[in-house]
Amino acid sequence: MTEGRLPRIAVLLPCYNEEAAIGGVVQGFAAALPGAAIYVYDNNSRDKTMAVAREAGAIVRSEPRQGKGNVVRRMFADIDADIYVLADGDGTYDAQSAPGMVSRLIAEGLDLVSGRRVPKSETASRAGHDFGNFVLTRLTEVLFGAQVGDMLTGYRVMSRRFVKSLPFTAQGFAIETELVVHAIRLMVPMTSLDTPYFQRAAGTQSKLRTFRDGFVILGTILTLVREERPLAFFSFWFAVLVALSIGLGIPVVAEFFRTGLVPRLPTAVLAMGLMLLGFLSLGCGLILDTVSRGRWELKRLAYLALPGIQARH
Repeated sequence: MTEGRLPRIAVLLPCYNEEAAIGGVVQGFAAALPGAAIYVYDNNSRDKTMAVAREAGAIVRSEPRQGKGNVVRRMFADIDADIYVLADGDGTYDAQSAPGMVSRLIAEGLDLVSGRRVPKSETASRAGHDFGNFVLTRLTEVLFGAQVGDMLTGYRVMSRRFVKSLPFTAQGFAIETELVVHAIRLMVPMTSLDTPYFQRAAGTQSKLRTFRDGFVILGTILTLVREERPLAFFSFWFAVLVALSIGLGIPVVAEFFRTGLVPRLPTAVLAMGLMLLGFLSLGCGLILDTVSRGRWELKRLAYLALPGIQARH
């Protein structure tokens, strides 16, 4: 972004069967962010989502690979802007909060501002979703040592250098998890702001399945721990295996010192095998930690290669 030029803002709205809500969402963001380019990427909708979005003034494109992660990845690759506003097309997020989030991003030179959802009615959110979000958010905070806020929010404002340095692979709703962990690991400046969260528009339904997608997100968190913090991941299994080995081996060793015999040979072999596996796990963690460090440095360099939102050149 050059001196004196206003930042180019792109509003990204991934959609799947949101005919009833998308028109109002496009108009809301157009009013809140005059001059912003509003993109609606349709993900094989079976209704009139694309036609309604086009009539409301959005730039409409499509992504045939099913899943929110696939759509967002395509958006990040296709669209060039200085600031990206990512939201859902179901009318649950407050477009009027976007200017404040954008201003905070620019004023403080941040790379990520997340909208922390504040339900405006008892029916705006589901108890199962709230509980799952709470558990997964706290788990991520513990495993990665950072304050996350509302990990699964779909409302985010991001800088260009953050978006273009995000090598995520998720295909579905795990995109939110990868995005947050990427931000934590790159140590980018970020914050969260409270934003109203409304009930879905009539005639629409949530695409998130509490248990199915919850387990997918949990699996993504554990996979990211293995990839981003391999020493901690494999050290945990080292401790478990060594503890089991010692627990099985102590009676065998005690019997040997008492009688000079090893009557429980299979147990002795199992204990030794578990101990070897434990140290093998620790060795894997040490080696992969070095590899992970190299990958982190490359990602950090790719991130730093792009100018920040406050940069002038």
